[in-house]
Amino acid sequence: MGKLWMLIRSQGGPSLAISALIHSFALAGLAFYKFTIAVAPENVAVETVIADERSQQQFDQDLSLDTRVSTNLSVSAGGMVTTSIGSAATKAMGQSKIAASEVMKGPALSVATIGDISIPGVGELGVDLGEGEVKGETGARVEGYGAAMGRVTQELFRLMRKEPVTVVWLFDASISLRDDRTEISANFNKIYEELKIAQTEAKSRNMKYSPLETMICSFGADIKKLTSEPTGDIPAIQKAIAAVQDDESGKENTFAAIIKTIDEYGLKTSRSNRKLIVIVVTDETGDDDNLLEDAVAKSDKFKAPVYFMGREAIFGYPYAHVLWIDPATGLHHWPRVDRGPETEFPECLQYDGLGGRWDSASSGFGPYAQVRLAKESGGIYFMLSGEEKNLIGRDARGGRKFDDLAMKEYEPQLLSRRQYEQQRSKSEFRRTIWQVIVALNPHLDSELNLRREHWSMDRAEFLKQKQTNFSRCLRSLAKLNEGIRIMDKIEKLRAKETQPRWRAAYDLAYAQLLCYRVRQFQYLLTLNLHDRENPTPKDPKSNEWNITNVKDMLAPSEEEVKASKVDMKELEAQKARAIELYDQVIKNHPGTPWARRAQQEKGWGFGFRLVDRFWDPKYNTVKVDIPKF
Repeated sequence: MGKLWMLIRSQGGPSLAISALIHSFALAGLAFYKFTIAVAPENVAVETVIADERSQQQFDQDLSLDTRVSTNLSVSAGGMVTTSIGSAATKAMGQSKIAASEVMKGPALSVATIGDISIPGVGELGVDLGEGEVKGETGARVEGYGAAMGRVTQELFRLMRKEPVTVVWLFDASISLRDDRTEISANFNKIYEELKIAQTEAKSRNMKYSPLETMICSFGADIKKLTSEPTGDIPAIQKAIAAVQDDESGKENTFAAIIKTIDEYGLKTSRSNRKLIVIVVTDETGDDDNLLEDAVAKSDKFKAPVYFMGREAIFGYPYAHVLWIDPATGLHHWPRVDRGPETEFPECLQYDGLGGRWDSASSGFGPYAQVRLAKESGGIYFMLSGEEKNLIGRDARGGRKFDDLAMKEYEPQLLSRRQYEQQRSKSEFRRTIWQVIVALNPHLDSELNLRREHWSMDRAEFLKQKQTNFSRCLRSLAKLNEGIRIMDKIEKLRAKETQPRWRAAYDLAYAQLLCYRVRQFQYLLTLNLHDRENPTPKDPKSNEWNITNVKDMLAPSEEEVKASKVDMKELEAQKARAIELYDQVIKNHPGTPWARRAQQEKGWGFGFRLVDRFWDPKYNTVKVDIPKF
């Protein structure tokens, strides 16, 4: 082996061949890895009761952007009709040269199979305190706070016809909501002006109309009172909202704030025969959604509906990024915020083929924990779907509204996490998809993160970076191959799956696995090409190389074909198959986030190139305290 290594080095053999020869013998055992699947406990049967306090709306409705004060309070309740979409099952992917190639296999000491990743157990998910009455709305899509305020007026009027109401507003004190608080304050009078009209109408018709009290609080790491006591003074309310100060802790203990609010005012309002409602204004999921079931139980105990004014959850992903510009240096930074997912646990790959996703794709629904609490307590989740100027990433500026009729079928179940996990574990189809998601999660397995940016222009340093990422890519390819193998295995179960969400999850993930396998092979070819050519940057000011997506693929050299047994014909066939599966997602799940994601990934291309660019050295030399969003 030592003589062979010296011979290849002396003849200037390509890095791909070197790596393949080094790893081929040690990695023969990869084919024997198996997947372990845990047997879940029996599910719990739960009956839900539909209350008749408000016309049931189990899906999004649109509220127009109209901030004018209404001259009457007539309400027309809308319904939603569902349709069924037939989904043809995709064909299993046959074994191919690219999957069997030795160059696809990673270092034996760092290989982790899908079965190696432990799945969070019931014991880690907190205590499930049971179901409440299902009587709230899972979503009312609004284009701005003015429209949301109009609907809040209707809700208050409905409740005040029965009994006096105390409403507690909880404002997220995070920096990211600063502009929103200003807009809310400007629109706040809409509620009270319209309630005056309602009061006049009620008196003219001899209808019961009870008084309203309002309490303003903010929350971050803890909750703060901004009015000393509940009041009906509009200027005092607006002044209190304007007094919300940024919470620099970066903590958003949303559910703790809700629980404390209900604890303090629930007993007081019940003793005085008043109705307590809580309205939460926030743009993130919250750091303490482990307290969700506690909040559900608390709201049920005091019959206190919880309303949210929030943003859309990121599609099958917990995170998004916002732009922040350092005022001192002018440098751009992209802090991460929690904005999803829309389901109890993610049902999409957390991977984009090179590392963690970096997109702002809308799910069409609000964050799971907040929507579940709104639904269980009898409140509403107002989903502010307008453009967010600071939100960045792929799809941040794209159309963020989906076909409501199509989306009805894909509505999350909003079970407790324990119930959801039990249901998922009892299904081999769902359980296997979840295992693939966990195994290919770069937030759990950092070795899946391949370098995209900041490639050195110093050749010696570049070669070190290349070797590290070359080995990582080989290992990642091995995991992709194994994921494809077990997805092939459960393909026959797809037709038996009753939920369109899980069929869509399978279809998209399968297409992505095939696509990412081709892209990662292209990643290796791109590194080898750069190594061989050692190009000069086009711009003399450039100080680093950066990986970028391109549509055209690189053809492997003769040496690379010989080492990997993969030629351009094989790559084109694999690309065509991935595109075919993306097209099936678009066809079978039209008007949904799955179709949009498939369309986008097709457009990103399958190839890569290293391009030169200038990266401000101040990023490496100047310490910046980025605010916690």
